[in-house]
Amino acid sequence: MKQSVVVLGGGTAGWMASAYLRAAFGNNIDVTVVESRRIGTIGVGEATFSTVRHFFDYLGLSESDWMPECNATYKLAVRLEDWRAPGDVFYHPFERMRIVDGVPLTDWWQRLRPTERFDHDCFLIPWLCDAKASPRHLDGRLFEQDFAEDPDRQPYRTTLAEQNTQFPYAYHFDASLLADFLTRYAVERGVRQIIDDVVDVRLDERGWIDHLVTKGHGELRADLYVDCSGFRSRLLGQALDEPFISFQDALPNDRAVALRVPVDTAVEGIRPCTTATAQDAGWIWTIPLLDRIGTGYVYAADYCEPEEAERVLREFVGPAADGLEANHIRMRIGRSRRAWVNNCVGIGLSAGFVEPLQSTGIFLIQHAIEQLVRYFPGTERESVLRDGYNLSVARAIEGVREFLILHYRGAARADNDYWRDAKRRAVPDDMAWRLEQWQGKLPDNDTTYPYYHAFEPYSYVCMALGLGGIPLHHPPALDLFDAARAQHELSRVREQAQALLKTLPSQAEYLSRLR
Repeated sequence: MKQSVVVLGGGTAGWMASAYLRAAFGNNIDVTVVESRRIGTIGVGEATFSTVRHFFDYLGLSESDWMPECNATYKLAVRLEDWRAPGDVFYHPFERMRIVDGVPLTDWWQRLRPTERFDHDCFLIPWLCDAKASPRHLDGRLFEQDFAEDPDRQPYRTTLAEQNTQFPYAYHFDASLLADFLTRYAVERGVRQIIDDVVDVRLDERGWIDHLVTKGHGELRADLYVDCSGFRSRLLGQALDEPFISFQDALPNDRAVALRVPVDTAVEGIRPCTTATAQDAGWIWTIPLLDRIGTGYVYAADYCEPEEAERVLREFVGPAADGLEANHIRMRIGRSRRAWVNNCVGIGLSAGFVEPLQSTGIFLIQHAIEQLVRYFPGTERESVLRDGYNLSVARAIEGVREFLILHYRGAARADNDYWRDAKRRAVPDDMAWRLEQWQGKLPDNDTTYPYYHAFEPYSYVCMALGLGGIPLHHPPALDLFDAARAQHELSRVREQAQALLKTLPSQAEYLSRLR
């Protein structure tokens, strides 16, 4: 018997989920998306992690298929400004560390310090970001030859599990345009779209969802319900009353105010990175798209009023903010105790969210969708499948939480109560041990969060070195090594970067050709 799924809510999460399920199971599954025109979407998910390429691969989409439709640009890194002190800048790139004599180059950098910029000394990508360069040559070749693509290779679907190395870029895109694009993609492939309001959720005697009651389409029944209703968590949180685990004890930011700022990228260029600029009560994101800048202030209501946050954001943007409408957002930071309860799975904000720092919102949606395909119900062992799904999803979001805690705990900035208090907030017991270990040796596989959450040890290294608030020391054993090969590799990074900048086009030039 054909399985049926009803997805409550459109937006990025709902249409990513419905398109992916249809791509995975084809005609063996009926998918219906019910969404309300009265409920808007939250447009803070415009920056992604490099793993998102597997989502588009799985759907059989090339960059030329979807990027122009969504005003998308490339993202090679996160640029962090003012987290150590005003004026300080460092990059967290999508680039693994080089190894010299079995030792990461960043460890060698601690000993040798050719300059005070570990990111430019150890990685290529920061140089490209500063130059607003494209990660691809005009003929489409990637700058990173480890990822040279074979034009004769038959396309095949890949998942997060198959990313065994670090792909060098992710994307920025207009989230509402992506939702529109995926709507067309999914509907053309048989997904049913219903524009209506759900006025009630009826449960059966077991406490499972029996059906949804809509205003204009009557009752909607399915074998599985996917809750993509955002922070409202209409099914998982409200109807099924699943408890919510707050992360506010460790991560204080619970509000945001956002602006959409028009920009002439032909004049300004397009920096291929997301920028996170520390402020008195949080941080401001800057996301460059083809036609505008997406920007917003993520802040803690305990330290800043909404009016003050909007004023700070407008001052940050400058005259270009005049007359623009601000979007104020309340964020629910934490996760549902279980993301899959009975016959309902929460995906996206309905199941959990850990503020947009490091752009993990889209990743957590993608991870949840892939796990749903992996654990999809249909046997008498359904409870085992639910348990496996819930464990995988919970571990991923807990790992993201720990990585974000590092930003506040590890930042050297301590010029007001917000930043001083951030260093006194709770951390998981295991993380406290890890922080202590890093003072004697930079993070590695043995001293970072052990379960899959997309961030590799090199990401922790970049944050520990860049934030400046954790006392760090290179391993004493390095003093006994001959450093000649490490010195050569540090010089080689600079030479390779300078050679690339002579041949790579600007991102604006490449994307103009892609369009």
